[in-house]
Amino acid sequence: MARQRAFDRDTALEQALRAFWRHGYEATSVAELTAAMGIKPPSLYAAFGDKRRLFEEVVARYQRTYGAFTTRALAEEPTGRQAIERVLREAAAEYASDEHPRGCMVISSAVNCGPESAEVEELLRGFREEAKAALKRRIDEDAAAGRLPAATDTAGLATFYAAVIQGMSTQSRDGAGLAELRRVAALAMAAYPAPPGA
Repeated sequence: MARQRAFDRDTALEQALRAFWRHGYEATSVAELTAAMGIKPPSLYAAFGDKRRLFEEVVARYQRTYGAFTTRALAEEPTGRQAIERVLREAAAEYASDEHPRGCMVISSAVNCGPESAEVEELLRGFREEAKAALKRRIDEDAAAGRLPAATDTAGLATFYAAVIQGMSTQSRDGAGLAELRRVAALAMAAYPAPPGA
């Protein structure tokens, strides 16, 4: 009969998520992870594989929980403009929250990695590129519906908003509060082209 694990896997995963989010992938040691998770190294390896596989599981959890507001906003709003405005508004609230580490884990947790962490950097870059592509799809929908001027550079606009979101994450980690991030969001929306004839 298999021995039951002596820890709650879900709780341990949440603690690992917060450690990686707070310190980044490379700066978070296995010793720090096991201390945060309340387990011994053999339990970590048995339950999650190695540090990199644990990180991949943590990122998937982050995307389903703290980071899910972007996917919801892009799916639920009727226009691209409204979707992006909601993404920025909710990013301001999420990134400035004191209920968890500041900013976006996908943006900040592999900023200063060495060559041995190239796969982790690539993993997170892939998520950021997917997010930018999702922004572009909504902007393209506005263009196709005639809600944007015909000459609008939709790819450039998507890159701009991706950069704003990444900047908001960094600003929040540097101490910017909700009001400050909301101002950034409002200013960024002023760059969204007005509909033809507006």
